[in-house]
Amino acid sequence: MMTATTVKERSLLGLKGLDRSEITAILDRASYWDKQTEKLNPVLASKFVSNMFFENSTRTRFSFEMAEKRLGAQVLNFAAAASSVEKGESIYDTVRTLESMGIDAGVVRLKPTGVLQQLSEKVSIPLINAGDGNNEHPTQALLDMFTMIKTFGEIKGLTVSIIGDIMHSRVARSNLWGLTEMGAKVQFCAPDNMKAPELAEHAPYVTMDEALKADVVMMLRVQLERHAGGMIKSAEDYRTHFGLTEERAARLGSGTVIMHPAPVNRNVEIDDAVVESAKSLIFPQMSNGVPVRMAVIERAIR
Repeated sequence: MMTATTVKERSLLGLKGLDRSEITAILDRASYWDKQTEKLNPVLASKFVSNMFFENSTRTRFSFEMAEKRLGAQVLNFAAAASSVEKGESIYDTVRTLESMGIDAGVVRLKPTGVLQQLSEKVSIPLINAGDGNNEHPTQALLDMFTMIKTFGEIKGLTVSIIGDIMHSRVARSNLWGLTEMGAKVQFCAPDNMKAPELAEHAPYVTMDEALKADVVMMLRVQLERHAGGMIKSAEDYRTHFGLTEERAARLGSGTVIMHPAPVNRNVEIDDAVVESAKSLIFPQMSNGVPVRMAVIERAIR
């Protein structure tokens, strides 16, 4: 049986506070899985993993499920929309119920910030953060870093611009913590009402022109529903001022690459032609998510 310390060490709640050696170990193991020619490597054949998604995310859930099945694990998929959570059962009760049934690890995605940390202190199985509120999305940042390593050879010394709604972005936060720990320089670019002032001491805010001079230009998804709330005037206005248009993409350096956590609002944060351009690593990022998540799941329960 795992001790409390072991459970805590094997959980992945975020990248903030995770040291370089631990991040490197995960990325090295991801590289191992990436090189395997057999799709099925049943090292977790006797293990049960539950994907507990209290917030919708088709791509992330499919990526985790693919990773789990490639490792041979038995997978239980849980969606809050079809569960008793809608009838009043708490997130805590749901996780405890699945724990009681014998799962070996839980992959959790939820909207409230801070709840996952509280859950981790009350259960005796490792938990993996698949995105919690505006806090962190650690496996997204790990797959982003893995993509950068495959492209540039290493992360140390890279300049990475993260452009978009920093205030609400868990992707921006996990990348900030992980990339800076690995020796990259992170800088943000955002509309004034989408900045996260508390992060300014860790990464400077720069103009769009300055952001385009980076080695990696990482665009964030625009939540178009915020248009109704007045955070953006319109999708076209956002594209004009902060979108990676074809004109802006043409000004990127010869070695600069484009990234995006997906799904992409084409012709809003990135023009359609730029998504499909030679500089775009958006689809390789999705591919790299599977070996990265294999490494994280294996770390949790093997």
